Amino acid sequence: MIPRLMKMRFLLLLAACVACSAQAGVKIQQWIAPSGAKVLFVESHDLPILDVNIDFAAGSIHAPADKAGVAGLTHGLLDAGAGDWSEDQIAERQVDLGARIGGSVDDDRASLTLRTLSSRIERDGALELLQTILTRPLFPEAVLARERARSIAAIQEADTRPDHIAGKRFAAAIYPGHPYGVSASVESVGRIGRDDLVEYHQRFYTARRAVISIIGDVSRADAEAIAQRLSGGLPAGRGDAPLPAVTLPKAETVKLPHPAAQSHILVGMPAIRRGDPDFFPLLVGNYTLGGGGFVSRLMNEVREKRGLVYDVHSYFSPRKLEGPFQIGLQTRRDQADAALKVVNEVLAGFLRSGPTAAELKAAKQNLADGLALRIDSNAKLLGYLAVIGFYDLPLSYLDDYPARVKAVTAAQVREAFARHVKAENLVTVVVAAD
Repeated sequence: MIPRLMKMRFLLLLAACVACSAQAGVKIQQWIAPSGAKVLFVESHDLPILDVNIDFAAGSIHAPADKAGVAGLTHGLLDAGAGDWSEDQIAERQVDLGARIGGSVDDDRASLTLRTLSSRIERDGALELLQTILTRPLFPEAVLARERARSIAAIQEADTRPDHIAGKRFAAAIYPGHPYGVSASVESVGRIGRDDLVEYHQRFYTARRAVISIIGDVSRADAEAIAQRLSGGLPAGRGDAPLPAVTLPKAETVKLPHPAAQSHILVGMPAIRRGDPDFFPLLVGNYTLGGGGFVSRLMNEVREKRGLVYDVHSYFSPRKLEGPFQIGLQTRRDQADAALKVVNEVLAGFLRSGPTAAELKAAKQNLADGLALRIDSNAKLLGYLAVIGFYDLPLSYLDDYPARVKAVTAAQVREAFARHVKAENLVTVVVAAD
């Protein structure tokens, strides 16, 4: 009965947390734990909740090409048995504690998250569970066989879909010979054995490659103890090793056959790293180009005026190295050439002239005013905290954000786009092309 009541209480608090308003002037504390892990902490006693995020420099960029997929499998099997607990026992333990452990893997990082009540018994139990998962994963052979088979089946299914084919080919085209362009395949996943997971974990899940973000109802002393508890049992390891440089591709158009009724089109190139001073001009400019939904130029020209698409968008996705600038759309295959022609004309016009005064004003107002909604709960704020820590952004990033957005000029937008979006490097991929 007690575990059920605890879980009910947790779910009620979780719902309340969604409505929790973020306070202006987020105070972020930062230090290096004795283990060597970087720690960021925001103290918040509004709710009896503790949120923890641990990022490791263990993303897919670090995986060997012939075993692409090992980063995801290593991360995915961390809670498939650890210490003295089986996979089922770990799941049952989370339910009993009213805790939730999750995470994700991308090109740069592997992340684990914990949400738990901040009361001592529940908190200690949840931290013990997360610590065990982090430091003593078992990687059972039977579970690996199951998950490897699932991964292969998922890849086989995805490789039939035009959207997935386009994304995979686009990454390979804009990152030729670079790990950012490598995707897991049936062959690469099939080569992965338990020893590969053990080695990947030992090499990349180390204290000095960890960034721990903590927010919630604990003191600074508690946060220090939590960070050391979670990372102290990890090998110290080494800091980040140099990453392979990104080489810009030459402009090309890749057309791939597919029986789909709609063509899937991607246009773009490697563009910007996290922390690049051009981030805010590119952010503001992209809102006008294709990031602002129905008020963007691409949507207006390609959908509203000509009815060629249901959706068209653009975005910048900064990473440790140059992340992509991408325009994406789907259209009837007999309209693909016409839609792509309009997209290229809109992009070329924007590169020449940038936003109008009215467009610039609207973009800045929306982006600056919208920040509050993007950090209006501890869970959302934790995501920003993790990005700030992992990518070495200023601790004042959130406080500075509105002013940095509002300070952007049309000239800065034009100059930033000229530096990061170049016709001679733009790659176009069309799947289901006639």
